[in-house]
Amino acid sequence: MATSGIARLVCLSIPSFSKGKITVSKAKTFAQLQYLLPQHLLSRTLGQVASCEFSWVKNPLIKAFIKQYQVDMSEAARPEPQAYTSFNDFFMRQLKAGARPVDAGAHTLVSPADGVISQIGRIEDGRLLQAKGHDFSVEALLGGNPAEAQTYRAGEFATIYLSPRDYHRVHMPWGGRLQQTRYIPGRLFSVNQATTAHVPSLFARNERLVCHFDSPQGPFVMVLVGAMIVAAIETPWAGRVVPVNQSIQETRYAQQEVQIIDLPKGAEMGRFCLGSTVIMLWPAKAQVQWQAHVQAGTPVRMGQALASLGQG
Repeated sequence: MATSGIARLVCLSIPSFSKGKITVSKAKTFAQLQYLLPQHLLSRTLGQVASCEFSWVKNPLIKAFIKQYQVDMSEAARPEPQAYTSFNDFFMRQLKAGARPVDAGAHTLVSPADGVISQIGRIEDGRLLQAKGHDFSVEALLGGNPAEAQTYRAGEFATIYLSPRDYHRVHMPWGGRLQQTRYIPGRLFSVNQATTAHVPSLFARNERLVCHFDSPQGPFVMVLVGAMIVAAIETPWAGRVVPVNQSIQETRYAQQEVQIIDLPKGAEMGRFCLGSTVIMLWPAKAQVQWQAHVQAGTPVRMGQALASLGQG
């Protein structure tokens, strides 16, 4: 396949409807088609292309992607496309120092990522809103642990969608100590608006990494949700999450005194090799008060204030 063909294939394979509205019928068709696609095979295949370090492959691919999704490279620490070793290196690019100032308020919870608020608000009777007419349970999202789910039964949540053009490193919304991670294998549906509106329990079905933290204000959870064409999820403390036999994998860091992981607000806690979704969960006792302007559909940038904690 010609280099231009590879570039076009990968760019067009990444689901995004950011360039305009999509009709309900087309959205349903797109969602239904995903049930038939070999999701993992497709993601692995394009992931190999995205990892290629040959300049004649990666440079045209990066340039085509920048043009297709109108990526703002002026914020990147390396603004030139040829400066990246691979497409994945470009996709996980760092930003220039100071490009995302983190709100330093003592009681301020900040956005962990660039993106758009998909849904936000109260966890009602242990269930989170996914889209109009669709919700899913905290227990299913966290991997089937009733005790963990009970902690967040009447708490607060926020779901942030990272589009292909966004900065794809995820940061801490609040300072905390890592207690446990749980990798949960699953499907790889797209997580854009067209799919969330038509695939039930999407975020509880997709591959994901659940990260439990503790803080002076109590526990909270960060869930990194994989999606179609997402090559991998990485964390600073464990590197790339590598599935083993498609089984649930748990690591308890609170019991490993040799690896205490304390992360301040704004510190990097994960990254997507291709874009996806981040979900935050907070218990009721954290007294999260969302800012009035923050609602579904609101664009956000990493580090901006989303809410206050412990002020109720």
